[in-house]
Amino acid sequence: MSPWPWLRRPRVWRIAVALAAVIGALLWLGDAWMRRGFTEYPMAAPRDIPAAVAAGPDGAIWFTIDFSDAIGVLRDGRVERIAKGQQNFEPLGLAVDGTGAAWYTDSPQRAIARVSRDGSVASYSVGTPVAKFGRLAAAPDGAIWFAEESAITRFKAGAFMRYENGSLAAGPFGVAVDAGRAVWASIPRANKLVRISPQGEIAEFDVPTRGARLGDVAVDRDGGVWFLEMQANKIGRLAAGRFTEYAVPTPSAGLAALALAPDGAVWFTELRAQRLGRLRDGVFAEFRVPRRGARPFGIAVDAANNVWYTDLDGWLGRLSAARAR
Repeated sequence: MSPWPWLRRPRVWRIAVALAAVIGALLWLGDAWMRRGFTEYPMAAPRDIPAAVAAGPDGAIWFTIDFSDAIGVLRDGRVERIAKGQQNFEPLGLAVDGTGAAWYTDSPQRAIARVSRDGSVASYSVGTPVAKFGRLAAAPDGAIWFAEESAITRFKAGAFMRYENGSLAAGPFGVAVDAGRAVWASIPRANKLVRISPQGEIAEFDVPTRGARLGDVAVDRDGGVWFLEMQANKIGRLAAGRFTEYAVPTPSAGLAALALAPDGAVWFTELRAQRLGRLRDGVFAEFRVPRRGARPFGIAVDAANNVWYTDLDGWLGRLSAARAR
């Protein structure tokens, strides 16, 4: 005889089947809710690893591809690979200028390069025996700024200008240009922000949290400087000479990249937590990337407030502006 004779009752089985159906429906609805607003595009080549991402003024979404001889672009819903001739490694610097051309760093070639909208590529050697690049930014005046191992460098009208004084020698990473043409950089090893004025004067600012390991830098419309504190798991802001720091709700989230949206929100990727994060008016919101095992890395926001991100597992993703709100 069964030790659980009640299991033989038809009503018990009907209840169990109904409960299973309800649980399945709830799981399906939860998955559908999580996926709401997300669109993901697979890479054109199965082994491509998308890294940095940038949104162009024409709606094109550009991204670099690690360990690849190509750069990627999404146009009209289709992912394209544009051959650039040589394999890249850690292509972390990427920006789109006012003409819609994409600029990127190319460490193996010790150069920065420009790919126009028609796919033609031009490369400019930095003239050093070894090159290790961080981020890259396109300024409104047409200058391209980028972080090297021991300098912040400007490229304009075919000429390079290096700024190497002070803490810049410790190895800058993040780069941003504000509306007044001043350049901001993060120095991870020195735990500082650096400002280069349009006249070339350099000022340094010590970040309050020690050992924060600074990452990306961005400047908002009010002149506030936002930056990642990757080791400290914080988002920082410097405005009017004062620092404000915001602790990310998810511990050890794996902060990887930062971008500002036209609506004033600060967006960032959480590589280990498989999420996109948003900070607005001092309040955090987090959005779990719907695919299991995702590794969101680069992030950018287009003119319509759609949030774009790269996934190191081989995807380019989009969170719609409506869902992002």
